[in-house]
Amino acid sequence: MQRETTFRASAQPAARPGTRAVVRTSLPGNPLAPAAARRFVRAALADWTELGAPAVTGVTDRLADDSVLLVSELVTNAVVHAGTAVDVLFRFDEGAPGENTDALVVEVSDHHPARAVRSEPRAPQPGTPEYGRGLQLVATLSESWGITYRSGTKTVWARLPVEGLPVAEEFETYAGQQAPHRGLRAAEILAPMPKTTTHDTDWINRGALTFLAEASDLLAGQFDENLVAALAGQLLVPRLADWCAVWLDDEAEGPGRAPGGRAPGTRLARVWHTSEHRIEELRRLLEKEPPRLTDAVGSGAVAALWPGDALGGGETGGAALAYRLVAGGRQLGTLVIGRAGLMRFPDEVAGLVEDFSRRVALAISAARRYQRQATISQVLQRGLLPSAVAEIPGVESGIVYEPREQGGPGGDFYDVFPAGQGRWCFALGDVQGKGPEAAVVIGLARPWLRLLAREGYQVAEVLDRLNQLLLDDATEAADAAAAVLAVAGGQDEPTDGPTSRFLSLLYGELVPFDGGVRCTVACAGHPLPLVLGADGQVRPVAAPQMLLGVVDDESYTSTTFELRTGDTLLCVTDGVTERRSGLHLFDDGDGLAKALAGCAGLDAGLVAERIRRLVHEFSQRPPDDDLALLVLRAK
Repeated sequence: MQRETTFRASAQPAARPGTRAVVRTSLPGNPLAPAAARRFVRAALADWTELGAPAVTGVTDRLADDSVLLVSELVTNAVVHAGTAVDVLFRFDEGAPGENTDALVVEVSDHHPARAVRSEPRAPQPGTPEYGRGLQLVATLSESWGITYRSGTKTVWARLPVEGLPVAEEFETYAGQQAPHRGLRAAEILAPMPKTTTHDTDWINRGALTFLAEASDLLAGQFDENLVAALAGQLLVPRLADWCAVWLDDEAEGPGRAPGGRAPGTRLARVWHTSEHRIEELRRLLEKEPPRLTDAVGSGAVAALWPGDALGGGETGGAALAYRLVAGGRQLGTLVIGRAGLMRFPDEVAGLVEDFSRRVALAISAARRYQRQATISQVLQRGLLPSAVAEIPGVESGIVYEPREQGGPGGDFYDVFPAGQGRWCFALGDVQGKGPEAAVVIGLARPWLRLLAREGYQVAEVLDRLNQLLLDDATEAADAAAAVLAVAGGQDEPTDGPTSRFLSLLYGELVPFDGGVRCTVACAGHPLPLVLGADGQVRPVAAPQMLLGVVDDESYTSTTFELRTGDTLLCVTDGVTERRSGLHLFDDGDGLAKALAGCAGLDAGLVAERIRRLVHEFSQRPPDDDLALLVLRAK
């Protein structure tokens, strides 16, 4: 997710001059978008605070929470109901001195202007878009909100006054509406609650919108579909139902019907009941007859069979409702709730659970996407990194590799391998971009480095040839893209982004000798390696040169030096040197060299671990880039 941040003075029509803090981002139209939008707003507020923007000094934690809820609801509405990519703008407008007109403004734009945004409850007709209640929360929290139509774009915006709403009472009246207390958090919405029919209407009118918003946040934080199913049950029972069951459809097989009363590819993932000792009996009864809902049902409630007298307690029956869990046009499973002693569920409860089921489906879809991506990444990572680090006579090594996205693949890579004839080679690289594009470049670079080294090419020659290889590959990709555009009748030039093959690389060759090792290195657009001598002095080695894959016919040079017994060579990627804390970088004022100087006397593994720890401790925030370092120490 990319963020653009600006601070500037502005004079808007019908407004006095003030300070504006603006951030904007674009998000894909998939189930991960609401979570990304929440992170975007939190990060924007944190950035404004760190940069000392005077406009945000009045933003309280409560107002920040409201902003996160607003952007979550607006993006969820766009993604679930419009299904397109969205543009998000988050702005702080400071009014003129002496006037209390400061406000936070959230704008979410999608590309379906023909689809109206609705907040009033209505019975949807089959085949028509379903809109939910999310904008009721927007109307309740915000000072004002509305919809702006532009050519090809529809924008829903909301304005939050910085002074906030009164919080002395649990529920306050604002603009003629009941405003829910927004301090409700996970522990409270998971707590037991009376569920009489009289209470249903009262609670839904007052607190249901906050329940939906907070439940969305809880569900979106799960990346395992089984945990999503378990959390859904805990959120609904006993607050709205006596029991809940969630069936999940297998992605490969999908819903269907098989002999014996079971649906192939459908499993009962979770059963929850107010009385834990009844859960297993209820599970056995429910497994005998899974619900079968057709596409014509939509996402609305459908009466389900009451599972015998499994609920006990003297109740002979009750009401049960089933909901299809659908996201992105695909059925993911079924949610069923039941309550004893009722002929039918109140309409308010049925409507609220319908909205809730959509959010459960969105969370399940996001969890499945995450798991698919994690599996692919793990397979890629295993193929792109060496299975083992070569042991070099007279040299001990230490390696740290931490991709920003756990499980990878990251844009950093390393390698240490024998090149024959008493030579060993090492490489530490950083590819422009992340994910599949970076994997393509690493998949080219690593095997070519090994091949060229074993063919006897010198260090500088290896970089020359690898540079030409990357340029040739990028040219072929650009030609292919141009050909596709020509066939399609397009007029635009293909962009350089996806076809660029930029690579920063530190590559070296080691030749052991009695008393040390001779090292030859070349540095192409990479942080320079540092040597910690046995005397405790730190010095850079190698000379900075152009990135690989940028300039044709570039001639690279190498530097040769000796590592004597006790000398340590440290190689890092820019995830180390450019680790940020506020406005400061880890390597400001030769920070890396000072950190290395404090490692005198440590073996390679301890040096690597100490540098890693210092980098992490430099900022309270998690690293925002891949982190890799290689330590080689002459024994």
